[in-house]
Amino acid sequence: MRRITQLPNKIRIVTQEFKDRDSASIGIWVAAGGRYENKDNKGVAHFLEHMAFKGSAKYSCDEIKQLVEGVGGNLNAFTAEEETCYYAKVPANHLKETFDVLADISFFPKITPKDLEKERTVILEEIKMYHDLPQYHVGELLEELLWPDHPLGQSLAGTSKSVGGMSVDHLKYFKKALYVPTNTVISACGSLKHEELVALVRAKLGKLTGPAAPSYIPARRTQEKASIHLHHKQTEQMHLAIGYLAYETNHQDYYVLALLSIILGGNMSSRLFNELREKRGLAYSISSGIKSLNDTGVFMVRAGVDNTKIVDALDLVLKVLAKITANAVKEDEFKRAQEYYMGQFLLGLEDTMDQMLWMGGGVISNDEVKSIADVIKKIKAVTRGDIKRVAQEILNPQRLNVALIGPLSEDQQKQLRALVL
Repeated sequence: MRRITQLPNKIRIVTQEFKDRDSASIGIWVAAGGRYENKDNKGVAHFLEHMAFKGSAKYSCDEIKQLVEGVGGNLNAFTAEEETCYYAKVPANHLKETFDVLADISFFPKITPKDLEKERTVILEEIKMYHDLPQYHVGELLEELLWPDHPLGQSLAGTSKSVGGMSVDHLKYFKKALYVPTNTVISACGSLKHEELVALVRAKLGKLTGPAAPSYIPARRTQEKASIHLHHKQTEQMHLAIGYLAYETNHQDYYVLALLSIILGGNMSSRLFNELREKRGLAYSISSGIKSLNDTGVFMVRAGVDNTKIVDALDLVLKVLAKITANAVKEDEFKRAQEYYMGQFLLGLEDTMDQMLWMGGGVISNDEVKSIADVIKKIKAVTRGDIKRVAQEILNPQRLNVALIGPLSEDQQKQLRALVL
């Protein structure tokens, strides 16, 4: 049974008990991601996440790892646009001490100048690594086009300049402003008891106080004209990323867009995979997906394409996208997409970690967790007419953004710009 409790200081605790599991997964979520930053402190949320593992008020760097890994558990964290999560999966009988470790590193990190300098070097190397991976870097270039001059259009890891200038005060100020009870969710799933976890959270974090968390700069959901970024680099293949501004997480057509994405590029039965890879051999990898945030979103197509075939590949992708806006999808194709979504959704919640992430992500962003029955009901309510209507809205040529990395010739650049602009 899923249960949610809110402490007097506004920390929320959500759990799902599975008595037949031997494991427990737990995450501490804070609504403190990259979109709360600015150009001067870009990357501070990610930097703070790194620093949490260097030592806390109660635990040394070695103890943090040993107390979780020493009992067969896994410990990690991630920073996203709207939240940071510190999480672990352990044998259920070690949940108590694991929570204490996670809570201590999240809310009571030491953040010393010595550790900051060491971690700065690590993060600067991480930034270089991302820039050396064109399949990753092209995604950053696309986000710059989607949200220009906005924190969402800037790298989560920051830049060499912003990270190079990061100080202890930067990290402490960001933590003080955003790591507050009203911004915090504890999510746990597995062999556990809700009341016992609530008691642990109350004892460890129940006296925390802090101001209301600051708001973020709203992001755009529409644009007036297409854009393109062509980045010349000597690579073995062209790396293509296409994006259309789309829906926020709670939009009424979110699930329509999800099914549209499956039909277009969600699996090996999809239109883009069949047209570009199976029929013509234009791309090794081709897929589509969606990302939704609190006030904006994006429909994306990603591909790795032969260097000599990039113009033909982009031309075909755009034709496939245009076709679905003009003609209704067939019933059998539509039904396959519905079944695929529901099957993947159910399979994705089998593990305690998957459940923990689903619950924590829901509460931290929407203050609720959608039930499995509700999601399936919404998927079944989508019609073929909805698919065409949403395709016509989202896949509008003026919403088109194209980022590409590869050894582009001048002629290729000219032809690609002609296709997009």
